[in-house]
Amino acid sequence: MASLRSAKILFCWGFLLQRWLLLVDSAIGVNWGTVSSHRLPPPVVVDLLKANKIGKVKLFGADPDVLRALRGSGIEVMVGIPNELLGVLASSATASDLWVSQNVTRYMGKGGADIRYVAVGNEPFLSSYQGQYQSLVLPAMLNIQQSLARVNLAGYTKVVIPCNADAYQSASVPSEGMFRPELTQIMTQLVSFLNSNGSPFVVNIYPFLSLYQSADFPQDYAFFEGSSHPVVDGQNVYYNAFDGNYDTLVAALNKIGYGQMPIAIGEVGWPTEGASYANITAAWTFNQGLINHVLSGKGTPLRPGIPPVDVYIFSLLDEEQKSTLPGNFERHWGIYSFDGQAKYNLNLGSGNALLKNAKNVPYLPSRWCVINPMQDPTAVTNHMKLACSVADCTTLYYGGSCNAIGDKGNISYAFNSYYQLQKQDSRSCNFDGLGMITFLDPSISECRFLVGISDSSCSCVGCGVCCALWIMAFWVVIYLRVMNSL
Repeated sequence: MASLRSAKILFCWGFLLQRWLLLVDSAIGVNWGTVSSHRLPPPVVVDLLKANKIGKVKLFGADPDVLRALRGSGIEVMVGIPNELLGVLASSATASDLWVSQNVTRYMGKGGADIRYVAVGNEPFLSSYQGQYQSLVLPAMLNIQQSLARVNLAGYTKVVIPCNADAYQSASVPSEGMFRPELTQIMTQLVSFLNSNGSPFVVNIYPFLSLYQSADFPQDYAFFEGSSHPVVDGQNVYYNAFDGNYDTLVAALNKIGYGQMPIAIGEVGWPTEGASYANITAAWTFNQGLINHVLSGKGTPLRPGIPPVDVYIFSLLDEEQKSTLPGNFERHWGIYSFDGQAKYNLNLGSGNALLKNAKNVPYLPSRWCVINPMQDPTAVTNHMKLACSVADCTTLYYGGSCNAIGDKGNISYAFNSYYQLQKQDSRSCNFDGLGMITFLDPSISECRFLVGISDSSCSCVGCGVCCALWIMAFWVVIYLRVMNSL
């Protein structure tokens, strides 16, 4: 009996050590967004994650193809619920049960996806929403929690709420941090719930946006290499914006009685083009500095030796169909280009010194659409506007990698972007006779003329739009079923 007991103890310690090592290896995760018309097949992306030993991935929805591809991968998954669904989930336990059944339990079980978190909404307290979702978050969260409990998953799959950093504020220094006055009550209730269920507080922090939005923001303070403009807060000195922002949240949590609340970083990163300071050098400097800082275990002045429980880099891949209202950089956050090719070398601290590229990418044939040199380009303006109104031309503008390729280069880039979006339909390269198809790569220096990706599951223009419409229709059906059952 004693030997059996010793064997059990050794097994338990071995299991715990294995889990600890896994957590160390997978401390840095990524956001996997799919707002693109050139979507890599999900199995290719999962293989890319595994090749780079990325053990955590955060999704903005619950795409069936993505979750099927993640089955058996060993990757810890956070699935997301869009803000648009908070209303029906807040008002109906039936809808909540159905959502959990369709998007969580269906993919779990032996050999299934390892879904660790359900993110209820995405930055629902953002000030620009003007309180639109404020009253819906807690009821939706409670319903999802109860739905998870009914299928015996509440102890394993945790409910979280990704918050934007504008949920809290400070007059001058981090120690004065507090939640926005109109959010204090709801944040107290929210954090109490998260704490009682063992869930972390998830926050998105973007030093790049602080630099982008303010001409007075010290550039070196945005990075992790020290600053000539540190923030002095009593005995604490802050040399980077990340630590300052993080500790502002710690102070805000402390003021509502939860100063020891675990914190996870849901989004943090740096774009590679589309604005001043958005370039490959700056993106590498920030992301590598962040990774080194987090994995050092150093923590922050208010939480020394206690780094975030999870950190999800934003993002894995570029998404060329995202809105450019925040800025052209919005489509260029990826550490990889849309086709899974690394933009720069990055050590994620998981054992690989460099990023590995995606394999088995199903590219379309190697052909491009460019301006016909025999035609008069003076009548091209309207055609360029048409192409760029649908396809992505942000690399042509200020801060873009194709900004200096000349007028004919600009025209050809726009034509080709549209042509690839249309899956190389020959008719899409006509442009009233101004376009022509070439088999010679027209890329110029760092300006890459893309070749699209074949996607048999959604061959219409704008795969992301097509699939989004399908999902919308799916939820309309669910909503009607729920309403009929009430």
